[in-house]
Amino acid sequence: MSNATFIQIHPDNPQEKKIREAVEILRKGGIIIYPTDTIYGMGCDIHNTRAVERVCQIKGIKPDKANFSFICQDLTHISDYAKIDTPTYKVMKKALPGPFTFVLDANNRVPKYTGTKKTVGIRVPDNNIALLLVKELGNPILSTSIRDDDEVLEYSTDPELIYEKYKHLVDAVIDGGPGNNVASTVVDVTNNFEVLREGAGDIEEYL
Repeated sequence: MSNATFIQIHPDNPQEKKIREAVEILRKGGIIIYPTDTIYGMGCDIHNTRAVERVCQIKGIKPDKANFSFICQDLTHISDYAKIDTPTYKVMKKALPGPFTFVLDANNRVPKYTGTKKTVGIRVPDNNIALLLVKELGNPILSTSIRDDDEVLEYSTDPELIYEKYKHLVDAVIDGGPGNNVASTVVDVTNNFEVLREGAGDIEEYL
């Protein structure tokens, strides 16, 4: 496999041409690493099963065991993939875009590679690049975190170091400036807003 493309995109004013370049890679079944409002994520088109399998191979996990989240552009598409009631919607509307992953009951439109999983994680990150990628693609991006298991930092924050590590595994790495090393807060909406992982956001502010 040839080296991944390294795409530098301005975090505040993302260049449309470069967003389109990255989305073209997604449409062809490619895997990209891209910035969010928390850590850098690895993602692909949720509808491309082969790409999802590749992400699982890179992470060393089985598709039906993986805790993937869907990066959405806003709340309008969430009901396409998850069951959501009005009180939950109101909380999410206040908290998003922001550093949260909300675990919701999945509906039957969630792609079948999630196996028997009954839930889906939904993210709307407060990051221009991530949101424009989803908008241009036209559907959510399947996302998973990239971890540094063997280093002091739990998550890679430098796009150039990420590129060095993943350039033979993925198809593109987007440099959108330094990432954070604190992941999103994971909130289980199906269990009365239980916090499953403490992260960058405080859900209490929105309840």
